[in-house]
Amino acid sequence: MEKILQKKALPDWVIKLKNYKIITPVKNENHWDYRVLRNLSRINLDYPNAVISPKKYIFPQREIYFRFRAGESEDYEILENLPEETPAIIFGVRPCDGKAITLMDKVFGGDIKDPYYWKRRNSTILVGLSCIHPPSENCFCTSVDGSPFSRDGMDILLTEMGDSYYVESITKKGEDLIRQASALFKDPGETKKSQKKQLKSRSEKGINRKIPEIKNIPGKLEALFDSDFWNSESLSCIRCGICTYLCPTCHCFDINDEIKSNSPLKGERIRTWDNCQFPDFTMHSSGHNPRPDRAARLRQRTLHKFLYFMKLHQTYQCTGCGRCVSQCPVGIDIIEILNKVNAR
Repeated sequence: MEKILQKKALPDWVIKLKNYKIITPVKNENHWDYRVLRNLSRINLDYPNAVISPKKYIFPQREIYFRFRAGESEDYEILENLPEETPAIIFGVRPCDGKAITLMDKVFGGDIKDPYYWKRRNSTILVGLSCIHPPSENCFCTSVDGSPFSRDGMDILLTEMGDSYYVESITKKGEDLIRQASALFKDPGETKKSQKKQLKSRSEKGINRKIPEIKNIPGKLEALFDSDFWNSESLSCIRCGICTYLCPTCHCFDINDEIKSNSPLKGERIRTWDNCQFPDFTMHSSGHNPRPDRAARLRQRTLHKFLYFMKLHQTYQCTGCGRCVSQCPVGIDIIEILNKVNAR
């Protein structure tokens, strides 16, 4: 289903969807973030890519697995804390972040599905927004099998066309959203369809940063595992973890028990995001750390994205959003690193 929606009618469409939790990009001081929209008439999709991806609404930074209680005797109680399946719509998801969700699906899917992740994933609808202009000077999505117009992971994809949006429904969930306000949507003519193709071509050509011959990267990374290359590339790293926390596909987590009371024993088991760039991420209880330095940790992050994930799932675990490059306080650049790998 392909339709045209006037920009001025976007709030009217969103108001029709008031039975859903609506999440959109919101300006927060000097950056954009995804937040629950309280005033539905104030939706604004005129924004660059958000610093923080919408991943946090499907895989939250902190969540309670279960609560427990134990008395002095052998009696105890465990209360599971599965999230409610609250219908939600995330508007304005950029193609790199939509594709990132499909990669997260691979991690939390498979033979043993993570019920906490999938409770949210199955009840969340993604309304994407094409990038008619690169939202970041460090975007490189076309190098990792992506596109500024990618439909991966989306239920609907919007493309801005002056005073209107070209609306493509990709799934049945997307079609249902359009039908709830069908009077607002018009059929596109051939001129609009042609204009969308031109915008796609122009946008893809506008991606300046690239990783040539990326197909050679996995093999070369494997050959460089023991190289001193990683020592020189990691010298400036300050172990802040920004690259990983802002990445839309990073998914490592820790699990801890938080004790609320000792008598009787009460507490919660909690999952929180963790970070492979932290020194204690791989610390063993024996005191041994197989990744004791910055070089080993940078190598791990790079190989995970471009070698290990490729071996497991036949795709890169990077969508080329460029956040890790743009936000790194010391200028570590994954694109430069991979191009150096390719040149060796």
